[in-house]
Amino acid sequence: MEHSKIQGRTRAQESSSAIERLYISMRHLFSRGFYKPMGISGDALRESLLLLRPEIYGSIAEEKVELNGLIYVIERLPTGIEECRFINLTADEGYSKSHFKAIIPPKRRRNCFRIDKDQMNIEVTRGRSEIYDILTHLTFLFIESHKIASKVLINNGNDFIREWKKLADVVIHNKKISGDERDIMLAHLASILGRSFEETQKVHEILGEENNPDRLFQIIYWLGRLAINEKIEKRGRAISFSPILRERLGHHVYGEMWANKIKNKLNEHNLLERPIHIISANMHSVMNSIYAPIVLPKQIKDNNIISLFELLSKDDNEDLRAQVKNYASKNGLIYLKDTSGTNINVQIIDTEKIDIPKTNYTLNNSLVNEQKPVIIVMDYAFGEQAYETMDELLKPFIGAKGKKYHLNVESISIMGKAGILEGGKGDIMIPSSHIFEGTADNYPFKNQLKKKMFEGCGVGVYTGAMVTVLGTSLQNKDILKFFHNSTWKVTGLEMEGAHYQKAIQAASKIRGNISRKVKVNYAYYASDNPLETGSTLASGGLGTTGVLPTYVITQKILEQIF
Repeated sequence: MEHSKIQGRTRAQESSSAIERLYISMRHLFSRGFYKPMGISGDALRESLLLLRPEIYGSIAEEKVELNGLIYVIERLPTGIEECRFINLTADEGYSKSHFKAIIPPKRRRNCFRIDKDQMNIEVTRGRSEIYDILTHLTFLFIESHKIASKVLINNGNDFIREWKKLADVVIHNKKISGDERDIMLAHLASILGRSFEETQKVHEILGEENNPDRLFQIIYWLGRLAINEKIEKRGRAISFSPILRERLGHHVYGEMWANKIKNKLNEHNLLERPIHIISANMHSVMNSIYAPIVLPKQIKDNNIISLFELLSKDDNEDLRAQVKNYASKNGLIYLKDTSGTNINVQIIDTEKIDIPKTNYTLNNSLVNEQKPVIIVMDYAFGEQAYETMDELLKPFIGAKGKKYHLNVESISIMGKAGILEGGKGDIMIPSSHIFEGTADNYPFKNQLKKKMFEGCGVGVYTGAMVTVLGTSLQNKDILKFFHNSTWKVTGLEMEGAHYQKAIQAASKIRGNISRKVKVNYAYYASDNPLETGSTLASGGLGTTGVLPTYVITQKILEQIF
């Protein structure tokens, strides 16, 4: 009788288990309400992250300090968090109406409040995905801080290396230093971090601010200082979750308020019963695609419309962007700035008020309707928040005297950024299905966008399944290679697709909130290729590379509508 040999676990299987443990640990800690990240209660989180070694966190498991990962995390957490021993995650509990000044990280739209020198409050209004995002970033930060402490402590913790004393002197006394002195400090810092002078200098430039060019010195000092306090004085850092946050999470509190505001505005402008097309995108590409050629025809070079969009994307062309916005607001575009806490702004575009022949579009698909379409553009959701917002938006509007209005949603289009597993930054992915990471849950759909539509557009186009991951910051090469090379034939990964499709299918096929014949358009452009060294999210943004795929996708979506 033959016995099959039990194989050892592959690195991809170990990684998958580590991700599962991470999320179980985070859910447990959230339910508990409080934990010490570098204490016993934070053990499982730290060990899983070190086992996983995500691409975005680079050398987290090595002795040297990870610099690209540090930049990525610092840009997504509030300024000054490295100084805080107590971090409190809260719901929207009224801090914005107090004397506390909101701190908004440059790469994540979330309100944070510095309560005192030791405490930072972070408002969580975007669901569990936001909590996972914050906790994994904080865990990385604390692991790196202990590397710094281990490097600078000598003589059994009774003294510090010379370089640390020099750094402490500059930061504590807030010394203004010359260019030569800065280079000396960078040399000392490179020694502390275990990195080259050139690497350290580059990060110093990236994290430097106009009013605080030496911000890196402060970040490294305070990370190390708090870790030293933990090691020597047993003054541990703590993360807590407010009772109101724990009570509200998962109940669509913010999504419902957000959706009701949109439907009330539709009702106010008598648009509720018109054909509606929902687009999840950014706040510029749809508006610019429709209105910019009307407002700025002379800015189009060599009859190439993309040249206009590249011009509008440049930081110093605020006056041109203002011209487009002003014209749009007088010709059918209603802008709804979010006040619910979802951080998802919305544009409602009434195409009846647009002189379509002046645009780059012709009325074909919408000619069958006597009523012109209404386009709802919603800004990007974050992870699980995609289900909450789409689910609430597709519910009927309850009007005066309880009258129920089902929205006439004809199409839903999702455009987003994603990691690509073949191809490179700026390429386009056209998915045929969404798969949930960690489960076999899958959502096949008929995508109205096809690969052939993008031929000759100047970008690479790939088709296949997309994996909706629990967090982009938790992926490593082994697990991504498995996704790509297995029979799942995954072409990319993102965080919202399966959540959107789950809401759309429930609303159209089960709950009857919208028509079963609703059309869906999904397309993603590649922000990174995590399988390529130097092309991960931590390597930086797309810059102008993202303009072409963003507007090509927008154009194809609008052609489906018009």
